[in-house]
Amino acid sequence: MTRLGDLERAVMDVLWDRTAGTTTGVTVREVADALSGRELAYTTVMTVLDRLAGKGMVERERDGRAWSYRPAATREAHIAKLMLDALDLAGSRDAALVRFARSVTGTEAEVLRAALADEAADRQG
Repeated sequence: MTRLGDLERAVMDVLWDRTAGTTTGVTVREVADALSGRELAYTTVMTVLDRLAGKGMVERERDGRAWSYRPAATREAHIAKLMLDALDLAGSRDAALVRFARSVTGTEAEVLRAALADEAADRQG
């Protein structure tokens, strides 16, 4: 999956935050307004969204004369894919997984154990 630059990540954060739990998208103007502290030109935001669409990170559809954008995947799905891509770079996936497992907090370990138990239960029945 595509790694994001700083501005792309900021735009995706707006999309993920604004569209969570909805089926509606966000216009370029809405994204630009949300990023007003960065003092970006409308055309810059439009270009970033167009490039993200080209990378498959966002989906767009016509909304009158404007485009409406929404993430192609959830933030969590994107992060999970980045983690899997990082594992692919390891000489040994097993060693990388063990190193990762030893670095998480107790609470994070419990979340992983529960997810693995749920996955095992789903496969059995």
